[in-house]
Amino acid sequence: MSGDRKVRDAALLGLGEHRCSRVLTNADLEARLDTSDEWIRKRTGIVTRRLAGPEESIAGMGADAGAKALAAAGVDPADLDLVILATCTAQRPIPGLAPQVAEQLGARSAGAFDVNGGCAGFCYALAMAADSVRSGSATNVLVVASERLTDWVDADDRSMVVLFGDGAGAAVVGAVDAQPGDGQTAGSGSAGPVGIGPVAWGHDGANAPVIEIRDEFMQMQGSAVFRWATTSLVPVARRACELAGIEPSELAAVVPHQANLRILESMARSLGAHNAVLARDVVDNGNSSAASVPLALARLVESGEVRSGDLALLFGFGAGLTYAGQVVRLP
Repeated sequence: MSGDRKVRDAALLGLGEHRCSRVLTNADLEARLDTSDEWIRKRTGIVTRRLAGPEESIAGMGADAGAKALAAAGVDPADLDLVILATCTAQRPIPGLAPQVAEQLGARSAGAFDVNGGCAGFCYALAMAADSVRSGSATNVLVVASERLTDWVDADDRSMVVLFGDGAGAAVVGAVDAQPGDGQTAGSGSAGPVGIGPVAWGHDGANAPVIEIRDEFMQMQGSAVFRWATTSLVPVARRACELAGIEPSELAAVVPHQANLRILESMARSLGAHNAVLARDVVDNGNSSAASVPLALARLVESGEVRSGDLALLFGFGAGLTYAGQVVRLP
């Protein structure tokens, strides 16, 4: 290969979100359950949650978020080569919902498939999208995460109903040129292309039953999940930074799965990303599983707390137990 020949890299080109219009407040829960605003805030940090209405389907919310991401990226749906939908809350295993998202968007020549990586689903799908682009299998990929968790939560279970919300987020991944050995990682310098770093991922399947659907509703061993998230996952987040060729101190943002504010703050302290803003979308949106990372990222960009070209660590973890994370340069 000649020294000046360019190679193909993957970039984040645009973001989109769908936030549900219905809002469930702590006061609403106080009115009908044995709980309180103080109790909920102290244990979870959550103040409100967004709930999907009857007309807000997983595919429909995903298509709305996807359309916004495509508009932000300046990519026509007809130019999509692949649509990946991350969800763990579909009512039926067949048919998959990614083809429905693609059809609603008008991406009729794109490949389409679903991913169930639990709360890490968006980061898993993003890694597959980036690899598809880098390999040449696709030029433009739409990654969507869309969830209706509240369909699977017992409204009378105070330990669960305080946690979860619904919604969708999306990102367009596209091809950019990068010189061999330069620009292959997210940490290649602020003047370099937007990058998506290599993924750090894995599982703790031996403990999968700590989060599961049982008797038609979500069940979770909260203390076990808290210990796992706060003690086992920080080394994986550091590994994602190493794979991208950066130090945590170089991050402008840390965007973990929005599970619980106590978990997020503990992870951020242990990671040592002292210069980074921590995504706190969980306060207003609750835990929306795979959708939580792109929703939180989109909010940081929209609010101006981060800028184009900044480095962000995305990190999903949860049901499975699965985890995945990568460093990205923001569009």
